Amino acid sequence: MLIPFFLMLRAERVPVTLRELLVLLEGMEAGLVDFDVESFYFLARAALIKDERHIDRFDRVFAQCFKGLDLVSGVEGEGPRPLPEEWLRKLAERHLTEEEKALIESLGGFDALMETLRQRLAEQKERHQGGSKWIGTAGTSPFGAYGYNPEGVRIGQAESRHRRAVKVWDRRDFRDYDDDVEFGTRNIKVALRRLRRFVREGAADELDLPATIRATAEQGYIDVVTRPERRNAVRMLMFLDVGGSMDGHVRDVEMLFSAARSEFRHLEHFYFHNCVYEGVWKTNSRRHVDRIATEEVLRTYGSGYKLCFVGDAAMSPYELTHSGGSVEHWNSEPGALWLERLATQFPGHVWLNPVRPDYWGYTASIGLVQRLMGGRMFPLTLSGLTDAMRALLR
Repeated sequence: MLIPFFLMLRAERVPVTLRELLVLLEGMEAGLVDFDVESFYFLARAALIKDERHIDRFDRVFAQCFKGLDLVSGVEGEGPRPLPEEWLRKLAERHLTEEEKALIESLGGFDALMETLRQRLAEQKERHQGGSKWIGTAGTSPFGAYGYNPEGVRIGQAESRHRRAVKVWDRRDFRDYDDDVEFGTRNIKVALRRLRRFVREGAADELDLPATIRATAEQGYIDVVTRPERRNAVRMLMFLDVGGSMDGHVRDVEMLFSAARSEFRHLEHFYFHNCVYEGVWKTNSRRHVDRIATEEVLRTYGSGYKLCFVGDAAMSPYELTHSGGSVEHWNSEPGALWLERLATQFPGHVWLNPVRPDYWGYTASIGLVQRLMGGRMFPLTLSGLTDAMRALLR
């Protein structure tokens, strides 16, 4: 099984060698992992991956090769192993029918939700599970994990299930988008090439053939004439939504990001989650400690830059309309205010949305963002990219 895994990694251009595969086999023979897919994943990643840029591709190949092998087995002669506590805990999750979900109503708005959470924190003294009021697991309470409520605060849950949380009371870590993706980027590059404004700049190291021929004819001897290289002078800022509901669009965004890296010599990128607030970041692994003030971005880059947001614009409307509405922190100003400031600073702006346009009407926040962008939201498709590049040229 490891040979196909190794060959698939090579096919995805992950730079692994036979020596690294032997190191993995040595670790397995030494008993570093035993009947545990998660431990095997970390051992394989440590042995095979030497650069964090390749972790995304490694994860995709690993998931394809070892999907379904997360069963717990016993060692021969020792009997079956006990089920992990995590498996038993998730058995308590309550799966509601659509009719039951329709009966559960929200608490009456963002302010009421947060006030109720403060009261619960003050009153609750013990663990709770399966109810409709206290902070706990399963059930229909708006606070906690692994339950259902149309508008609540997620606390202690591994990942999103219904994408209904107004706030997430956990530290979440995201990965950078891979800017070295090549497969599928060719057509995207063609679409991006509509946004070009060529100038000649830099050292005169490119042969000017017509001028060389003319000068040679005039001088009577070979007279080589050079000129600066012709380059795209368009300067681009990209703001990339990452994490949460964007996890399902990683492949499309990586293809766009990789193509943009190739096409725009002057490209700066920043990450945000759901909506831009007072801070953005360049590297997701350091987003909690190494943020860049959005005000600094506004001061640093002039209005001649083109601005491109990339995100599904799917969030709680409170993130756009309320102070404190951010899903992850208490923002002093609503997200809509920051989007307006950026759109005003950079008149050449567009929003690329990986969600199909016929689904936009089902998410209130998409309509709000579309209005804030002055209608300049386009689908992340080849035709949508073409229309977006034309809009940036106007």
